[in-house]
Amino acid sequence: MESRMDIYYAAACQVDQPNPANRGQMHANTDRMLEMIEQAVVGYQPFHDVRLVVFPEFAHAAPVYPTVEELLEHLAVPIPNEHTERIAARAGELGIYVQTGSFLEVDKRWPNMVFNTTCLIGPDGIASKYRKVNPWIPWEVAASPHDIPDYPDDPFPVTDTPIGKLAVATCYDWVFPEVTRELTLRGAEVLIRISAYMDPWGATAPMDWWTTINRCRALENISYVVAANQGATTNKYPPFSWPGGSMMVDYDGRILAEASPGPGERIVVAPINIDALRQERRRRIGHSMPAQLRTELYTAQRKTVFPAASGATQRTVDAQTSLIGKSKLKLGFDSSDT
Repeated sequence: MESRMDIYYAAACQVDQPNPANRGQMHANTDRMLEMIEQAVVGYQPFHDVRLVVFPEFAHAAPVYPTVEELLEHLAVPIPNEHTERIAARAGELGIYVQTGSFLEVDKRWPNMVFNTTCLIGPDGIASKYRKVNPWIPWEVAASPHDIPDYPDDPFPVTDTPIGKLAVATCYDWVFPEVTRELTLRGAEVLIRISAYMDPWGATAPMDWWTTINRCRALENISYVVAANQGATTNKYPPFSWPGGSMMVDYDGRILAEASPGPGERIVVAPINIDALRQERRRRIGHSMPAQLRTELYTAQRKTVFPAASGATQRTVDAQTSLIGKSKLKLGFDSSDT
């Protein structure tokens, strides 16, 4: 049985890897991720107990094809798979938790869909699986749990571990404060962000959304944030540049560690003090925002805005663009007759 750790270190591993065009090319990316796990845990062993290692969105594979059909043909994999098994073996050897980069996942229950999925893997294997709730529309054609009537799995899993209650959300999900608030209300103490956040919404002023959002989500939820971002150079993930800036933030919004802005591999580590977090949550009266929610008043947030997509044809760039337009009309953002 794993022993509880009130204080440990987390490592955000920023990657700069080729963009796989097929499943075979994913192996090299996993090879490098396993090396970075070793570097983070063993390399810092004389100084820190690294027990949580986080990788960014698309570390395994990015959606380089524009259609669901092409992604299913070339890159989508089931979970578990050989990559999760290799990471689980390393996690077991080192006694750590690893938040994988995202996979393009296929599930035989919904064979015409592809999901953007990440796994929390611990010493005993896969501990939880999270499917991105808010794909970056219109460009990302992956399905959301929101698209599936009576979705049978937990869309917002929180995993109770010896290093705290861990939960993850992916990249664009973090621009929606409802996602991390839902995870917090379910008990999350460490909010993990895997991301492929590109410029100009990156880690430098005046459009440093990445940094601002990480700090806001930490303080408004009284949670730690461990955020790993893509560091791909422009020739690997065109047409965007990727600002990196992977970081850890404490429950008051203070940045504990931060990679310098810009592409390239980085490993940044910082302490997570779960006991201090729990004491702070117990102690606070003022600035205890989750405990002061007036949920009953927020009736507009319970109305449907963006509709669920019922089929693969509705998860195309053109179809999603049309759906966004209809949502804007519903909100009054666009009063045109078109």
